[in-house]
Amino acid sequence: PCGPCSEILYDQGSSVGCGRPECSVECDCDRHLEIWNHVFTQFDRDKDGNLNPLPKPNIDTGMGLERLAAIVQGVQSNYDTDLFTPIIQGIAGISGRVHGANAEADASMRVIADHSRAVTFLIGDGVLPSNEGRGYVLRRILRRAARHGKLLGLDRPFLHEVVSIVVDTMKDAYPDLIEKESFIRKVMINEEQRFIETLDTGLRILSEEVATLMNKGEKIIPGGVVFKLYDTYGFPVDLTADIVRKDGLSLDTDGFEKAMEAQREKARESWKGSGEQAFADSYKKLSVRGIATTFIGYHGITEASSRVTAILKKDAEVDEVLAGDNAEIFLEETPFYGEKGGQVGDTGVIAGDGYIFEVWDTQCPTDNLITHIGKVKQGTIKVGDVVNLKVDEATRRATEAHHSGTHILNAALLKTLGDHIKQAGSSVTPERLRFDFTHFTRIESEELDAIETMANDYIRRNADVNTRVLPKEEAMKTGAAAVFDEKYSDNVRVVKMGDFSMELCGGTHVSRTGDIGAIKVIGESAVAAGVRRIEAVTGAEAIKYFKAVESELKKAADLLKANPMELAERIEKIQKHQKELEREIDALKGKLAAKDSVDLISKAKEIKGVKVLTAVVEAPDVKTLRDFGDKLRDKMHSGVILLGSKVEGKAMLLCMVTKDLASRYHAGNIIKAVAPVVGGSGGGRPDMAQAGGPHPENLEKALAKLEELI
Repeated sequence: PCGPCSEILYDQGSSVGCGRPECSVECDCDRHLEIWNHVFTQFDRDKDGNLNPLPKPNIDTGMGLERLAAIVQGVQSNYDTDLFTPIIQGIAGISGRVHGANAEADASMRVIADHSRAVTFLIGDGVLPSNEGRGYVLRRILRRAARHGKLLGLDRPFLHEVVSIVVDTMKDAYPDLIEKESFIRKVMINEEQRFIETLDTGLRILSEEVATLMNKGEKIIPGGVVFKLYDTYGFPVDLTADIVRKDGLSLDTDGFEKAMEAQREKARESWKGSGEQAFADSYKKLSVRGIATTFIGYHGITEASSRVTAILKKDAEVDEVLAGDNAEIFLEETPFYGEKGGQVGDTGVIAGDGYIFEVWDTQCPTDNLITHIGKVKQGTIKVGDVVNLKVDEATRRATEAHHSGTHILNAALLKTLGDHIKQAGSSVTPERLRFDFTHFTRIESEELDAIETMANDYIRRNADVNTRVLPKEEAMKTGAAAVFDEKYSDNVRVVKMGDFSMELCGGTHVSRTGDIGAIKVIGESAVAAGVRRIEAVTGAEAIKYFKAVESELKKAADLLKANPMELAERIEKIQKHQKELEREIDALKGKLAAKDSVDLISKAKEIKGVKVLTAVVEAPDVKTLRDFGDKLRDKMHSGVILLGSKVEGKAMLLCMVTKDLASRYHAGNIIKAVAPVVGGSGGGRPDMAQAGGPHPENLEKALAKLEELI
C-alpha cells in the first residue's frame, strides 16, 4: 500500500544545519526538522510497479512527540527537552560526571537515558530478559546501556538507580509505573549483575583481537570471535559492532552466521528424531480423508461407546490388528484425553466382542484427531467395530487434581510475586505437576512457603470449578489468563475457580477445588534465563510424599535417639561438638608437628653458608603441610626448606624461604625448577611456594634437586 504524502517541517533557523545561504527544505542538514507526516494511502503497488486503487483508501498520520516538545521548549535536541534532562542529570550524578564537559561522555549519558526509559517500559509491560523474541530485544538494549555505563567509569550495577528517575519523570502520564517500580528495579539489577560477571572478560578478548588486527592492518573482526563473544559472554552482535566502530572496524557477519548455523546443526544432530516425520505423514493422510475424533471426556466422563474409524500398525493403515500387535486406534468420539497443553494422555482399555486393547497412551497429533496407542491383548479388532471405552479412572482423577493444582499454583504465584508472572510451560501427570513461569530470580524459602500456604487456602475453600466455551475474542475480554504464543482455536474453554483463578484451558479438571486435597511444593529451580520452575504434588501423591518425609525423619531421629521434632536442635549440638573435636585434633597435630619440626631441623645441612632442609613428611592435606612448613621456618630462623608429601595419591611440594634469604633464593623459582620432576608445575611468592604433580614416587629426586640449585 502506498500513496502521496505531505510533511510538516519546522525551520530551526540559520544557526542550525549547514549554514549555506541557499539551504532549503530539500537540504539533508538538520535545519528543517520534520515534525509531522501524512501518507494518503490509496494504491497497492504490485511487483511490476503498477499502482492499483485500494478499495478503502486511508490516511496514515504520525507526529514526533519529542520533536514537537523540542520546538515548543525552544531547544535543538530531543535530549534537551524536559522529557530527558532530569534523566540525564541523574545519570551525571550517579557517574560523577558533568553533562556538557565531554562529548563522548555526553553521548554515553544520552544512550543510557534513552535505553533506561525503554527498558523501564518494556519490563513494566511484562517483558523479561531472555535469549529470544521480545526478551532478547530487551536484553540487547539493557546490555548496551550497561556497557556505556562502563565507559563512564561505572563498574557496578547502576541502571536500577536510573529507573527511579525515569519513573519520577514519567509518572504523571504513566501512574502504573509507580507500583511496578520495585519489580522493574529487581529485574534490572539481576540482569545487569549477570552481564557484569562476563563483561570484563569479553571486553579483554575483544581488545586483544582489535589490537592484533590493527597491527596486521586488518579491519574485520572474524566471525568466530564475534560468535564466541555472543555465545560465551553474552555480547549481542550489535553491541560488539558498536564497540569496534570507533576503531574503524567492522564484523564478519557471514562468518558469524556460519558459526551460528554450525551450532544449530549440532543441536539438530544431537536429536536424531524417532520416525516423527513418518508419523506426521500417516496422520495427515487420515486427516485428508476426513478422519476426526470428538473428545467427550469432560465433566467426569470416563466411559463411552464408539466406532473404530481407522487403525495404524507400524505407521501404515490396516483394516485389522490381531492379538499381540502394537497399534494405534482411531474412533469417532472418545473419553480418552489426548496429550495436549501439558496434560498427559489417558490410559485404559478398549474392549468389544472377544477382543481387548490395552491403551498405554493417548495422543493428539493434529487438531481433531486423537490416537489411542497400545497393544491388542486378546482377539481381533477391525475398522468399523463398535467398541466400549473405559479410561483408567483413578489415573484420570489424579491427573485432573494435578492439572487443577497448576491453576491454583499460578493464582498463588500471581498474588504473591506480582502480575509479571506468565506461564512458560507445564507438565501434568498422575504423579506430579511441573509449572514453568517467568520470574527473574530465585524464590526465597519464605516466599515459597507463602505461595504454598495460599494455594492450600484456595483448595480448602472448596470453590466450584466452572467451565464455559466462548469465542476466543470474547474469552480474552473476560480477563482470563492465556499462555503467551499458544495457538488457540476459534472457540476456547474458560476454566474459572472461585474468585481467584480464570484461565483459557482445554484440559480436564476437578469439579471443586477441595477435590485436589492438598498441594505440596517439592522443588523450585531455574530452567532458563528469566524462567523458574516449581514442581509439586497433590492429593494422594501429596500424602505419599508427606509419609516418605515422615519416614525419613523417623529414621534419622532413631539414629540420633531423638524426638523427630527436636531433630534440628540435636544435629546443631552434634555439629558444634564435632567442630570442638576438630579444633582439639588440630591442636594435637600442632603439638606433634612442633615435636617433629625440632627433630627435622637437627637434620638440616649447610650449603655455602645457607641452612638447607629437605624431607618427605606425612601430611593428610595441603593445609597441614603448610602449617608444618611454617613451624619449621619459624624454628630455623634462617634457611631454605623444601618439603614433599604424598596427598591423595599425588605429589605435593612446599618451599619455604626465611625473609633474610628471600632476595637471594626465590621460593617460587625453586618450585618451578623442581616441580617437573614429579610431573607437575607450580609457583608462588619469594618466601613461600607450592606445586603438585602425578608422580609421588619421584619426591626424593625432586628434593635432591634443591642442593643443586643452592
